[in-house]
Amino acid sequence: MSARYTEPTRAARAANTVVRRLADLGISVAGTQVLRVRGRRTGKRHAVVVNVLTVDGVDYLVAPRGDTDWVRNARAAGVVEIGPCWRRRITPITEVADAAKPVLLRRYLSRWYWQVKKYVAGLTPDSDDAALRAAAPSIPVFALRTPG
Repeated sequence: MSARYTEPTRAARAANTVVRRLADLGISVAGTQVLRVRGRRTGKRHAVVVNVLTVDGVDYLVAPRGDTDWVRNARAAGVVEIGPCWRRRITPITEVADAAKPVLLRRYLSRWYWQVKKYVAGLTPDSDDAALRAAAPSIPVFALRTPG
């Protein structure tokens, strides 16, 4: 996997903090949810705001910024907590293979391109399959599994 990380600006961090706090209260902005994951070194729980993409009844997390801290922590933990503070659910995750990502990336970009366009390596909702396949290794995608 190609390690790419686009660091958020100070303004983006501030906006994400506000949106995360709203999502933690159950107020979703354009489908946002709070994701919590234990740190791989400290064990401390970290919270970030994410967009949950649902395709054919399966929920997916896409990391448009690339190999972020939450991505590395989620890989190490194998589980994440998702949802508002009073209704969190612990969910096992599976990383999606690069070959399966283009269709998911196209759906994700169709819905949230306006929000993530600066972070997706020049992709657009109209990008062809070759461009999506080329970018797939640098954009982590996880499937949320139903516990059980």
